[in-house]
Amino acid sequence: MGKVLVHNSREGLTSGQIVEVEAYIGPDDPASHAYLNRKTERTKVQYGKRGCAYIYQIYGNQFCFNIVTGRNANPEVILVRALEPISGVKLMIKRRRIKGENLNNLMNGPAKLCRAMGIDKSLYGEDLCGEVLYIIDDGFKLSPEKIMATPRINIDYAGEAKNNLWRFIIRGNLFVSHQKTLFRKLA
Repeated sequence: MGKVLVHNSREGLTSGQIVEVEAYIGPDDPASHAYLNRKTERTKVQYGKRGCAYIYQIYGNQFCFNIVTGRNANPEVILVRALEPISGVKLMIKRRRIKGENLNNLMNGPAKLCRAMGIDKSLYGEDLCGEVLYIIDDGFKLSPEKIMATPRINIDYAGEAKNNLWRFIIRGNLFVSHQKTLFRKLA
């Protein structure tokens, strides 16, 4: 949280501050693609080196970006759900094919941020310490009280695991997803 995701693509450089993530803890998490230690072509990167990109396709033409975080081939990942735009905003708007400059909705969801950042399956397994898709620390200091934990989103199939407070947002940030749902749950 608070770090900057950068994609240095052929089209240009885009970046955004990470303002919302969800944790998936692998074999013991019914919401994880690696639940019960499932090893498939899709999940194989989760069992490898930490700090790589786990990217998967949803709804036929959209993508979600995750960071492999597990130690010792434990398939744990962090889904990056939302970014606050920093650079390359005009390119992001072009990629999203949106009009106007309502930046709050530009990357406030995993598929939106992948489209805006130009992230697709070609970056599957990319080392996030490289020079193409990477995360930097720009010195932003985030105090613990600014981080808020909520239940994860769109995992109703996961039984009781859907109630785990494993979605983390920067409190009060206007770029997180599902703002209305969040405030309804807190009321």
